[in-house]
Amino acid sequence: MKRALVTGGSGGIGAAICKRLAADGHHVIVHANRSREKAAAVVAEILAVGGSAEAVAFDVTDRAATAAALEVLLEAGAIQILVNNAGIHADAVFPGMSGEQWDSVVDVSLNGFFNVTRPLTLPMIRTRWGRIISISSVAGITGNRGQVNYSAAKGALHAASKALALELASRGVTVNAVAPGIIATDMIDGAFDGEAIKALVPMQRAGQPGEVADLVAFLASGQASYISGQVISINGAMI
Repeated sequence: MKRALVTGGSGGIGAAICKRLAADGHHVIVHANRSREKAAAVVAEILAVGGSAEAVAFDVTDRAATAAALEVLLEAGAIQILVNNAGIHADAVFPGMSGEQWDSVVDVSLNGFFNVTRPLTLPMIRTRWGRIISISSVAGITGNRGQVNYSAAKGALHAASKALALELASRGVTVNAVAPGIIATDMIDGAFDGEAIKALVPMQRAGQPGEVADLVAFLASGQASYISGQVISINGAMI
């Protein structure tokens, strides 16, 4: 049984990924920061159907706290599947964007990637098998009005994933990014109505969290052993 850590595992996409990885037979560590009760609820759902899971809470932007939490988790063995899913929005047009809005978004998505991934890399390498998958966004590919901070963070995540894939290619560890478009989660409530989605998405619907989870589960499987350094979009033909 491989151990999988999903950061931001209490949210819509994160919870779907946790449940799917557990269904595939992995022990899933469901991460949250403020939403500890939601993470515990995801764990309870997994356990109720015979899966294996536990919850953990730490702030991915706090390097010392993250390192301490991961050190405890690694006492039980290497984490061979890492899904960097934690991310936030703080939207504003660029001339009116505050430094705090810029820093907070970059801190969670990009610095969080470093803070979580780096401590897990050597233990993963020693097993000669690993999967690092970062959840990005179509905004990191095309950009998006009002999201210069978010687009910058996700675009940097793409570049970091490609570079890390090169470093780990000979070690049995793959590194990829998944870039969803409009997905039906609480995060898009109020941002897009049905007509707006039809206008933006050629498939004329929002994607489902489970559809993103299916893609992540494939990339986390042995079947995806020759896929690395890729940014894979799932967006209903938006781009």
